[in-house]
Amino acid sequence: MLSHLSAAIPPLYILWIAMAQVGGQEDREKTTALKDLLSRIDLDELMKKDEPPFTFPKTLEEFEYAFNEYGQLRHIKTGKPFVFNAREDLHRWNQKRYEALGEIITQYVYELLEKKCNMTKAILPVDAAEDEPTSFIYLSPDALSNPSKLLVLIQGSGVVRAGQWARRLIINQDLDSGTQIPFINRAMEEGYGVMVLNPNENYLEVEKPAKFSPLPSPTEPSDEPAEKRERKDDKEGKKKREFYEKYRNPQKETETERIPIRMNQREMQVKNRVCAVALTDSAHNIWLQETSKSTQDWMQQHCCNWVSSPEPLDTPLDPMLPDCPRVSAGTERHELTSWMSFTSIFRFFGEVLEAKEDEEAEETSNTVTTRSSSLKNKHQDL
Repeated sequence: MLSHLSAAIPPLYILWIAMAQVGGQEDREKTTALKDLLSRIDLDELMKKDEPPFTFPKTLEEFEYAFNEYGQLRHIKTGKPFVFNAREDLHRWNQKRYEALGEIITQYVYELLEKKCNMTKAILPVDAAEDEPTSFIYLSPDALSNPSKLLVLIQGSGVVRAGQWARRLIINQDLDSGTQIPFINRAMEEGYGVMVLNPNENYLEVEKPAKFSPLPSPTEPSDEPAEKRERKDDKEGKKKREFYEKYRNPQKETETERIPIRMNQREMQVKNRVCAVALTDSAHNIWLQETSKSTQDWMQQHCCNWVSSPEPLDTPLDPMLPDCPRVSAGTERHELTSWMSFTSIFRFFGEVLEAKEDEEAEETSNTVTTRSSSLKNKHQDL
């Protein structure tokens, strides 16, 4: 039996090698055919036939959408919510249309900050040179003069800008859940100065100039050695494939470079002046960011993270890292955590401020008592 098996193994082994060899030959033939096909394709014509041009409205009115009295985005004719798939089987076109609407939403929220919240735009750095890249933040009238408390709002990473929590919520749900405006209004009602930061605009992104090199015609006569010509054909074929991939994949459509906007790092000033930090499903990592032990201790004492969880709102959760307490935001959707924890966050701030005021009052009382005792002793000495 064993002898029969051993005799059967070598032919089986050779059969797999033969299949691999045939497969390799087929791959080479397919590559040659692909190169030939790519050399015949007019990509410009293909792009025209494959999808409509990326020309989209510049205003909400041109998009035929508006926010109703409940802050919901609705079509002005049908009254229906925004539809992403406006054209079937044109995902990239739909995505570009959505991004164009998102840019309009960003400007719309800026207008709300200025007109509805009475905030002003401040350019950063404050001492920027004439040709230096700049960013901006928004300030309430008393943001830099409020004697007691200042609320600083910082959105998460991504495409969102100042005043936004989540573009998806603004478009698909409402302004209250997707913007920071309810937080701003509540803070102003409670006597806070308000500062709205814009950390996703800490660099200027510019498009690199396109580099086009003419591709030789496959019918051109050439005196180059066959091996060198084959390598060149492979290189040109790769260029065409990369160009086609950039066309198909919106993330690779253009090449850009980022020019950083000058910012300051003031860790000690932050620790000394910030009394409470509310995080909402924060993606920070104290190990990757090499957070010092003193900063970890500071976070334990001053921070609380409302994270996405199926547990009821404010339910304490096991800590993932030794940085700060974690509680449930009462939702499993990341983008909703800020809105769902709205009331809890202001309660948290209120408790911290009350404790701080009690502590300062006690220190003042002790100082007065000590000074009174000192004066009494001096009087007795006299």
